[in-house]
Amino acid sequence: MSDLLVAAGLVKSFGAVSAADNVSISIPRGERVSLIGSNGAGKTTFVNMVTGYMKPDRGTIRFDDRDITALGPRAVTKLGVARSFQIPQLAKELTVLENMLVAAAAGEGRLSPIAPARSAERRDKAHALLARFRLQDLAERRVAELAGGVRKLLDIAMALTGRPKLLLLDEPTSGVAAQEKFPMMDTIVEALDRDALTVLFVEHDMEIVERYAQRVIAFYSGRVIADGPPRETIDDEQVRKYVTGTQKAGHR
Repeated sequence: MSDLLVAAGLVKSFGAVSAADNVSISIPRGERVSLIGSNGAGKTTFVNMVTGYMKPDRGTIRFDDRDITALGPRAVTKLGVARSFQIPQLAKELTVLENMLVAAAAGEGRLSPIAPARSAERRDKAHALLARFRLQDLAERRVAELAGGVRKLLDIAMALTGRPKLLLLDEPTSGVAAQEKFPMMDTIVEALDRDALTVLFVEHDMEIVERYAQRVIAFYSGRVIADGPPRETIDDEQVRKYVTGTQKAGHR
């Protein structure tokens, strides 16, 4: 299995604060990886550098065998990197389907959603994506009327309109009711696995991390302090100390 994303020696500082301290991470194609760490640990800085929203002070980022270190967000997106946000970036006055069409238009570099709205093929593709996320019955509903968890599913569905190779999710279960988080993640994983997408997701809920990640990378103070299978990483002494705030029995 070849690596889709390779970050080597990333360094990023904001004054005296080191947000990335020689971070090197390789992500194979098709892997589902969770990034964990307390607020300010460096995981969001890493995601911002990968997606082109932030440039490292030093180091390189290669995606699909191409150096993308100096590219901006639009160019990175065109190469196949998509992102959803902790707070969904949606047009609340539009319907679910209209949001999908706007996302597809933006991905094609169009300034207006009117052209894709006139295309039966684009509408069919939008409906097919909505069906994968179990949103097809809500296609004509305005986003303003939807619950928070449904908006998150729509945001992720919109990210797939450009058929990305890598998808980055920012806390997909944040703000979702406890009884809804597992069904929601089941829906997300089932939808993404159809395309064997490579997925990086930032998450604070260790139950979600352990159940859905194939690999976990833990950040602390701009550094990677653990990287491995979920249970092994969560049980790591430094992760317990700096990330989860737990200790093994017999330790104080």
